[in-house]
Amino acid sequence: MKKVVLTSIILFLLSATLLAQDILKGKVFDKSTNTALPGANVLLAGKGTVTDNNGSFTIACENDAELIVSFVGYEIARQTIADCQAEIIIALNPSSHFLREVEITASSEFNRSILSQPATINKLGLTEIKRSTGLFLDDAINANVPGVSMQRRSISGGQQINIRGYGGGGPGPRGINSNFDQQGIKAYLNGIPITDAEGITLMDDIDFGSIGNVEILKGPAGSLYGLAIAGVVNLQRLQATPGRVTVGQEIMMGSYGLGRFNTNIQVGGQKGSLLINYGSQHYKGFMEHTASDKTFVNVMGDYKPSDKQSVTTYFSYNNSYDERNGELTIDQYNNLDYSGNQAYIKNDAHSNVISFRAGLGHAYQFSESISNQTSVFGTGINSNASSAGGWTDKAPVNAGLRSVFDTKFSLNQHLKLSGVTGVEMQKQLAQVIAYSMTTNNSDPNGYNIIGAMRSNQTQITGTNSLFTQWTLSMPHNISLTAGLGLSSMNIEIQDKLYIDANNVADPTVPRLYKTSYNNLTSPRVALNKIVNKQVSVYASYSVGYKAPVASNIYTPLAGRANIDLMPEKGMQFEIGTKGTILNDKLLYELVYFNSKFSNKMTLVGVPNTEGTATLYSYVVNSGSLLNEGVEAMFKYNAISSNTGFTKLLRPFVNFTYSDFVYNDFTFQNNISVPPADYSGKAVAGVPPVVFNGGVDFVSNTGLYANMIYMYRDKMPLTPDGLNIANSYSLLNAKVGYHKNFGKHFDADAYFGVNNMLSEQYYQMVFVNQLPDAFIPGPNNINYFSGINVKYIF
Repeated sequence: MKKVVLTSIILFLLSATLLAQDILKGKVFDKSTNTALPGANVLLAGKGTVTDNNGSFTIACENDAELIVSFVGYEIARQTIADCQAEIIIALNPSSHFLREVEITASSEFNRSILSQPATINKLGLTEIKRSTGLFLDDAINANVPGVSMQRRSISGGQQINIRGYGGGGPGPRGINSNFDQQGIKAYLNGIPITDAEGITLMDDIDFGSIGNVEILKGPAGSLYGLAIAGVVNLQRLQATPGRVTVGQEIMMGSYGLGRFNTNIQVGGQKGSLLINYGSQHYKGFMEHTASDKTFVNVMGDYKPSDKQSVTTYFSYNNSYDERNGELTIDQYNNLDYSGNQAYIKNDAHSNVISFRAGLGHAYQFSESISNQTSVFGTGINSNASSAGGWTDKAPVNAGLRSVFDTKFSLNQHLKLSGVTGVEMQKQLAQVIAYSMTTNNSDPNGYNIIGAMRSNQTQITGTNSLFTQWTLSMPHNISLTAGLGLSSMNIEIQDKLYIDANNVADPTVPRLYKTSYNNLTSPRVALNKIVNKQVSVYASYSVGYKAPVASNIYTPLAGRANIDLMPEKGMQFEIGTKGTILNDKLLYELVYFNSKFSNKMTLVGVPNTEGTATLYSYVVNSGSLLNEGVEAMFKYNAISSNTGFTKLLRPFVNFTYSDFVYNDFTFQNNISVPPADYSGKAVAGVPPVVFNGGVDFVSNTGLYANMIYMYRDKMPLTPDGLNIANSYSLLNAKVGYHKNFGKHFDADAYFGVNNMLSEQYYQMVFVNQLPDAFIPGPNNINYFSGINVKYIF
């Protein structure tokens, strides 16, 4: 009896002690992206815990004790706890980009740190995106991502991303490269494909000013993303800061009538968040007929009903209008004659894109070993565009889903197996109508107007991809990755303007044409070794495909359907090393790659009887590209301190060497001339040497600055190497002041200068399309400035 009483007294006292003990609740997130950090270490008064999948934690608390939060790749955060009852929010500053996790790119690795990835995945955070205006993604990509370039056909439209020599995608109007659309990459925004079911990536309507995170996977990625022959670009919007409610207003003004006005509302709670962003962007242009007007509305929310489940939503409305003044000839460009192409201007050349994008995502953690992320999405676009060749209306509607299972198993004490298995499906219905343009007789001196209809097609396209990729983590920090993707594309075209020449008893071109490209198999294998938890070396081999688009396989004027066209195939071998050395001060990446793109598609023109104009063109497979190159990137943390005047001083450089040649490559511009053999010649449109260097400076007082130098080597414009785009250098700089005023106000004011050397340069080069060649950038020094103010409730 005495033992029972004694035991009861002990249990009572222990319970009273536990009940009296305070419990601190908190959340840890990445300060630069506002994303939760699961697995962060939390230490308080000698007790420790780790954050859960939502970045949340609970821990026994004592007032006035020091809370210490740490996570690999981030600076340690320390804070004295004044009130254990108050929930705490901890924002960690990244200390090393290479040791940070891959956040929005699919990965089969057990550890999602970039160091563990046997591939080149370049991350762009707010530091890189906002070094300039932050409105044009090409500013960030071209200065920070070796082996990747981004061009734009107008001030803020017609974007094209070139990854390791595969850029522009499809066949151009006079042979090898495409200058009018973007194919070969897969692009996603908040998990929603920007790339449509046909494989075309339109970015005119994307608000790059509200992007907070970019990840670029270089090379064929069929084992994770299906038809991605060149690589994958993942974009993520800025997210609401956890635990805060803010209202922000940003105003930016600049040369040539640049104006950006942005309003956002952020509501960040423990179980959910909401972000509403409205942006209005205007530009008068530095050349005739190059104005731009855009309106963006983005709404993003997430809700966590439980620790195992989360729901995300995304909606955007975009209205984009960009004028075009055409391409300059070589003589115009060399003589600084920026008057443009009068045929474009007379046709009021432009690109007008009105779009809705929406997505609903659901994530569920079934157990510690199995989780699923599924998103359904839809996109509706209404576009009209005119050029020297006429006017085109296009109204595509896309819908689809992507569902991925992440699995992680411990086979024994030394072996772990993790994998990604999923499906992505997308369907598109598009109405495409083309018109000629004719003189407006009521105003002959004004713009031309829409004339007779040239074609009217209903296009139905669909892509389906099954993929699985697994990684075996072995002793000594060695991992082996193997994956396989299986993709298909289906195309159905209904010709609603059937020309008389095809309307015969035994037609060679049907009014309804269907074709499919099936069993496009994309394997991947890779090996990775981590040394001393700071450095990794890896080797990988991957395969990807690009199927033809609807316009490649069906040309009514040709009198036949192009039934023999084959998909392009890309194969890449890559070996590299990355990590941090010199006491975590020097971040580096060195990569060698060797790629082959076979069955490259080109156009063959058919001239009229007199040989004065091209009646129509058709597509053929011509040969291969052999792309071999070296990429290097270095960042050095010369100063990193939370005391003293200087908080961060970080110089950075990156370098790309490209040796790209045509292999067994013959094609003809039109059937009236014999085919030409370009084997062994340098691939047009790729500079052999690209160099970028700069420095970031941040003070503990709020002052910050950066300077960037960019160099592009000369390069051939045509596959014969006879026409050259000259080299150029750009020097840009920005200075600003960011300060919190009390608990409720946050302000950021800045001033920037672009092209400080007043150098002539191009925004885009039209490859193999002489006499048209260049779309120039401003050749004079230009300025921008702005202020961003937030009120924190």
